[in-house]
Amino acid sequence: MEAETQQSGVESRKRRILLAASGSVAAIKFANLCHCFCDWAEVRAVATENAMHFIDTALIPKHVTLYTDEKEWQAWKKLGDEVCHIELRKWADAMVIAPLSANTLGKISMGLCDNLLTCVVRAWDYDTKPLFVAPAMNTLMWSNSFTKDQINSITNLGVKVIEPVSKRLACGDQGKGAMAEPCDINNEVHLALDAQALNVTG
Repeated sequence: MEAETQQSGVESRKRRILLAASGSVAAIKFANLCHCFCDWAEVRAVATENAMHFIDTALIPKHVTLYTDEKEWQAWKKLGDEVCHIELRKWADAMVIAPLSANTLGKISMGLCDNLLTCVVRAWDYDTKPLFVAPAMNTLMWSNSFTKDQINSITNLGVKVIEPVSKRLACGDQGKGAMAEPCDINNEVHLALDAQALNVTG
């Protein structure tokens, strides 16, 4: 009954999507990603310190709040105060990490949580809330055996991987490793959530 009530609550409002970016050059597309999701969802954003090197905050929709590591403990003064990564987990219906860098992939696969993004992931409710990732890295990084093991590790958690694509990368190499286009990520997540809703209500 509780699950049905929660699902009904989600259906009666816009979906809440937590978009996150880690330190890949593909983070230059993060603002575009935010605009795509804002067409159908309520969006909040999280970015690592390294991701901020590539994100032009002026391009992010004005109504989207961007959370960085600096905000993790900003509101916490005493026991009982809200903890940012827990509150973001509670708020969101789903999370999308795009781009997911090789470094952050390694952290998540090992259970490390040394910044706001990875703390949200470590505290995530995988039984009820989908988590999608769109990896972005050099071709040889993507084909590295470490990456294969780490992708297997996170998929075993229930994380859904949106495969990178082949193209000429920012570093000049040609091959697979580029993040999927924001519109394609948006479409894949939207369709997956719609299908999940049909399965629950059906």
